[in-house]
Amino acid sequence: MPDVVLRKCLYMTEEIFHEGGPPPATPLRRAAALAIIENPFAGRYEPEIQGFMEHLKPLGLRMARELVGLLGGPDQVEGYGKGAMIGEAGELEHGALWHAPGGYAMRELLNDSNAIVPSTKKVTGVGGRLDVPITHINASYVRSHFDAMEVGTNDAPRADEMVLALVMTTGARIHNRAGGLDAADIKGEDGLR
Repeated sequence: MPDVVLRKCLYMTEEIFHEGGPPPATPLRRAAALAIIENPFAGRYEPEIQGFMEHLKPLGLRMARELVGLLGGPDQVEGYGKGAMIGEAGELEHGALWHAPGGYAMRELLNDSNAIVPSTKKVTGVGGRLDVPITHINASYVRSHFDAMEVGTNDAPRADEMVLALVMTTGARIHNRAGGLDAADIKGEDGLR
């Protein structure tokens, strides 16, 4: 399997103070990590690609560590998600190789996380944008944490590249009031409730 050829990484944070209502005591913080890598399968169909996931694991851990640091430590993280954008010479399945390395990297650093890490992917041109879905780290049914963060960069993915994304948040949507399971009521038995 080919090695990971990294062109650059991009890290971003945002603080949300309100969404038109009263400012909360603590703003919501969201952070994203993007890695722009060469797509080793661009321009051809390759039947055996699963081995590349092992090569992506160290990159996933590096990105997840950076996000945890940006948000102030693992005890600050309540939500997460992942995604991939594949350049035009690649195929959607190449982005699927990020599912395990990206998701497990975050779950490894967030010891109490039980919920599956939501994900999205698409083939796009340079400057593409991706809405990365977010759910609570311990229970996917916590509606207050259903969110998304738009990510992208102006110079990627080139046709032979992939943009790999991880996203973490410090809490629920600002002014959430859609009901459902409250984070305080999580049982943590199955990653759902």
